[in-house]
Formats: sequence, C-alpha cells, structure tokens
Amino acid sequence: MQEISSSQEAIQLESKYGAHNYHPLPVVLSRGEGVYLWDVEGKKYFDFLSAYSAVNQGHCHPRIKEALIEQAGTLTLTSRAFYNDVLGPYEKYITDYFGFDKVLPMNTGVEAVETAIKIARKWGYEKKGVPGQQAKIVVAEDNFHGRTTTVISFSNDENARRNFGPYTPGFIRIPYNDLTALKAALTNNPDIVGFLIEPIQGEAGVNTPDAAYIREAKKLCQEHNTLLLADEIQTGIGRTGSLLAVCGECRCEGHCEKQESYVEPDILILGKALSGGFFPVSAVLANETIMEVIHPGQHGSTFGGNPLGAKIAMTALEVVRDERLAQNARALGKTFRERMQLLAEKSPLVKLVRGRGLLNAIVINDSPESSTAWDICLALKDNGLLAKPTHGNIIRFAPPLVMTMEELHSCCDIIEKTILAFEKPAENE
Repeated sequence: MQEISSSQEAIQLESKYGAHNYHPLPVVLSRGEGVYLWDVEGKKYFDFLSAYSAVNQGHCHPRIKEALIEQAGTLTLTSRAFYNDVLGPYEKYITDYFGFDKVLPMNTGVEAVETAIKIARKWGYEKKGVPGQQAKIVVAEDNFHGRTTTVISFSNDENARRNFGPYTPGFIRIPYNDLTALKAALTNNPDIVGFLIEPIQGEAGVNTPDAAYIREAKKLCQEHNTLLLADEIQTGIGRTGSLLAVCGECRCEGHCEKQESYVEPDILILGKALSGGFFPVSAVLANETIMEVIHPGQHGSTFGGNPLGAKIAMTALEVVRDERLAQNARALGKTFRERMQLLAEKSPLVKLVRGRGLLNAIVINDSPESSTAWDICLALKDNGLLAKPTHGNIIRFAPPLVMTMEELHSCCDIIEKTILAFEKPAENE
C-alpha cells in the first residue's frame, strides 16, 4: 500500500482514482480516539459529526475493539448456510434490549430500510389483505433513508434522484410533521401498509417534529391497520438523549424500560452506532405477528448476522448502557443548545438552533444556495473542530456521546469564536 505523506497527496489520490460521489471537507484523517481525530500532519480536532452518528461510543472504543479482535481471531463469517454460536445469543440480546420478539440482521442502514419495506409489503398482502401489487407506503418529504434505487424513488432530493430512474412505485409522500396530511393519506388509500418515518430528520437539518407527532401518528396507523416503521439509524442508540428518539423526552435514569413517553413502532430500523463504527451492522426488529411473514429464501445477506458483526453489536450496546451515554447526551445536549442560543442572540448569522440530545443544528442566516455554512465549517476546521453543512445553510453538530461537559464547553467556545470572527470582515467594510 502506498504510504501517505501529506493531506494533499491523499486528496489527489482520491480525486484521481475514486468516484466523485462525495464532497468532503479538505481534511485527511489518520487516527481517532474518543471525541478526537488527528489528520496525517498530526493536527488534533474535536469530531462533531461522529460519522453521522455511527461512533456514538467514541472512536476506537477499547471494549468494542477488544471484542472485535477476540472474535476476529476465532470466527468471522460462515454465511447463513450454517448456524454459528454467536448469532443466537446476539438475537436474544438485541430483542431483549429493545423489547421486540424478533430481529432480522443486516449490514448497512439502507439494507435495513429495504428490509423493513419488504416486510411491511408482505405483511400487507398476507395479513391486511391488500390486493397483489397494490401495497403503498407513506413517507415524509425531505426524508433521507439511503440511496438505493427504491429509496431515492420516494426522495424529493433531486440531486439524489435525477437520471437514476425509472423509479420504484408504491410510495405516497406527505409533508413532515403534518398529522392532517397523514390522516388524509390513510383515509383515502386503503392499500397503505406502512408509514416510514425518521423521528427526527437528521440529513434534512435536524428537523424536530412537534412533541406529540410520533405518538399521534402511531394512533392514526393503528386506526387504519397500518404499520409504523421507525428509521432510527441516525437518531437511535442514545443519540437524542434517550435510547431511541421514539422514547420522546424520556427521563428514565436507567436503561429505557418503555416509559409513558415511549411510542412503540411496529418495525424498528437500526444501524450506524449499533456497531460503534467498527463494522457495518444493521437490524430490523418487529414482533412475531409481523416478522413471521418472512420464510427461508425470501430475504437475506451473505454477511447479515455474521459472528464478527454480532459480537461487536452486543458489545457496542453494552457500552451505551454501562456508560449511560443516553443520559450524558441528554445533559450535554441541553447545555449545547443553551450555549448556541446565547450565540444566536449575539450573532445575526445564527438564525435558529434546534435539536434533541446531542443531535443538533444551527440554521445559518443565508440562502441554501450560499457557501456561508460551508465556509464556516472550513473556519471551524482551522480552529480544531470538524462539522459539515447539510441542505446548504444548516450545520449539523453531533459529537460522540462520550464527550465530557468540559470538552463540550471547549467546543462551544470554538464555535462561538469562529462564528463571531467570521462576521468581522463584513463589519469592518
């Protein structure tokens, strides 16, 4: 393998030999530990993206690393052609952890979304009695569930959709956080089998719905014999200050035991932090009456449920519980939003602050077509903090959940200093 001697060299190699399907910040990372990252020149940064919430447990968490090394030296993959001695214990562990009867293990987040769609459709035909090939699923505008052909078919992000058709039919798109629109869709379309929703829209800029939205959506789904599919790939596993975002503003001081604020989805979709960033692991959980529609040969994956991923996932979930990361995210998130709100009062650049737990965003007071948010992120990078814009004028802030209050305040100082300094050239003109 070619040794990388500089950031510029690494960037040039990617540009020459890799497909240009991402637009990264110009930083080349070579090491991570906890909430920190280092580039190839040795500069240290706070990570405020957490690989889109895949490293909730922090970079290279020692317990997860140890589990990976131990299992990697024993057995990594058999495929599902045979049983293995890790999958069963993992399936019991994760179903007990989240309170469901069954799990279907997969690898990546979008595979889990595709799996949930297939399960919902099959349930619709075999349990609800929807006529063949007529099943429909309701989705929200500005959703982000991945980039497979099926998923982009119901996206309204034209950059993700354009020239990738023909598109997969069977989806009805309604405005996010709009119960009236959901009720109308369910009332007028008896062939709807599911409502696929992000409890908080992360990629869309941390769009946080009304407090009662998910609860009332579940009631509507129940009234119309429709499944609620919760995509918690980015919002789940402690990120929003509760075990799951569908827990709402849960104040449980232990592990989530389905408090009054909890809304139980019919199908729960997990990924990202399920492995703490060590390995692609995703999962779809549901109760027996739903999951029993899947039979041998109807769905699967060579790597789904592999021993290495299963062992990593169990350890990653243990870390979240043992280190009380959801509770930490709740406390730090409240402080972060308070600090950002104070910044908004000082700076006309900060239009809005929103979020829950340690999934937050600031809306920059400029058009989505402007480069302002991108330029601010470049300045943040120079000041030792890594974040990324989304939807043009929104900056998402999502550090690892192992961050301390002292580290959080240091990061808030960097953000405040950067944004206030960013305005100075215009003020001096």
